[in-house]
Amino acid sequence: MANYVGALDQGTTSNRFIIFDHSGQIVAVDQKEHEQIFPQPGWVEHNPAEIWQHTRDVIRGALVKSGLTGSDLAAIGITNQRETTVIWDKNTGAPFHNAVVWQCTRTNEICKELMRDHGQNRFRDKTGLPIATYFAGPKIKWILDNVAAARKAAAKGEALFGTMETWIIWWLTGGPVGGSHVTDVTNASRTLLMDLQTLKWDEQILKTMNIPSRILPRIVPSCDMNTWGTTLLDGPFEAEIPVCGALGDQQAALVGQTCFDMGEAKNTYGTGCFLLLNTGTTPTVSRHGLLTTLGYQINDQAPVYCLEGSIAITGALVQWVRDNLGLISSAPEIEDLARTVEDNGGAYFVPAFSGLFAPYWRSDARGVVAGLTRFVNKGHIARAVLEASAYQTRDIVEAMNKDSGVELSKLKVDGGMVANELLMQFQADILNVPVIRPRVSETTALGAAYAAGLAVGFWEGLDELRQNWAVDRTWQPAMASEVRENYYHEWKKAVDRTFDWLD
Repeated sequence: MANYVGALDQGTTSNRFIIFDHSGQIVAVDQKEHEQIFPQPGWVEHNPAEIWQHTRDVIRGALVKSGLTGSDLAAIGITNQRETTVIWDKNTGAPFHNAVVWQCTRTNEICKELMRDHGQNRFRDKTGLPIATYFAGPKIKWILDNVAAARKAAAKGEALFGTMETWIIWWLTGGPVGGSHVTDVTNASRTLLMDLQTLKWDEQILKTMNIPSRILPRIVPSCDMNTWGTTLLDGPFEAEIPVCGALGDQQAALVGQTCFDMGEAKNTYGTGCFLLLNTGTTPTVSRHGLLTTLGYQINDQAPVYCLEGSIAITGALVQWVRDNLGLISSAPEIEDLARTVEDNGGAYFVPAFSGLFAPYWRSDARGVVAGLTRFVNKGHIARAVLEASAYQTRDIVEAMNKDSGVELSKLKVDGGMVANELLMQFQADILNVPVIRPRVSETTALGAAYAAGLAVGFWEGLDELRQNWAVDRTWQPAMASEVRENYYHEWKKAVDRTFDWLD
């Protein structure tokens, strides 16, 4: 009997395979980082073949560590970096180009042309999204316009597009020999090509971007009882395992945090930062710079929508301080360095390395450190780096409160940075609401496991999943209101300094 569910977390910097038991506890983890490729300033790529190889490696690695075999897994779910785009040959599986990563800004000119005479919200009523370099649609267009072999194969019906879960599912279920070419509703909603109401590709937008519909995957529920196929693991772990759950990474964290009720919200602190608010089965149009997106869809049930605030650079800023400046040798050291001072010394760090995402959507912005004096030392810089994540989150919450008409009362948090207790306390202080960390912090992978497990009946329903969720720690706000508002006022001034850097 299969007593476990596996989840592949295909992230921006690594692949991880995590095996969960029925109570949602982690049994085993294996992880491999993949190369970050920077061909030009502002361009970011991944090698899709490397990511697929690492997928196989980490599945086997987790099984070895756990002493389990493939037949012990009831199902496999997948969560992924969302807008990252790959186009490949359906006959050979060979990519026509490296994957263009969600952070990449190479589509800036394409986006400006799409906005000309129509504005940034040209497709917002249908897709819930502004035109921005963030989304997959312009990335597809860039590859087709710049890689002749891709355009030629697309015209002949021999090219396939996918975000990374589509790429992985296709390979897991057979690749060139009958692999399933699907994308779940959450990932489809990040392409700028899907109609939020019909959950179908929009023919008019495809025509505008000159993207042939035949290269696009079939849109399916996040949790699909009609499994997309089985994976045949080779070697000693040979087993046919249903592949039937997929969620974009931030929606997976929403499910892993069991935010199934309208009004519940979570924030994930990873490479970037992503705050999602469950708005129920009707999409809420944002008027304050947020995204309207799919939260999840379970089988043939009505889809659940979200408002989302997306921040490009949070944990990546800590990596930058480590790798580019050498102020620390490992990411956790940032907290110790920040604790050497009592406050930020008047310094504010706005990490607009690839422009600013929500709620500003300014691709012309670039990073600044503001408020520097000779008093400021590396401890103040470290504190400013951590505070940047909290301030950017407040920017999102302010917009979310306006769009939803509901004041945030608490915030569930997850992701790698929630181990940083100084940051979590400052987040509670600057928002003036409790910040709650769950006992199982790997909520992204857990959400993917839940999607797959629900599809095959491993878990019976949402109430069973809610019972698995438990609090690890809560941070209560403890900052005087006048101090809080002064800090935030200074932050907003620093943000203003980032605008119009690019002409």
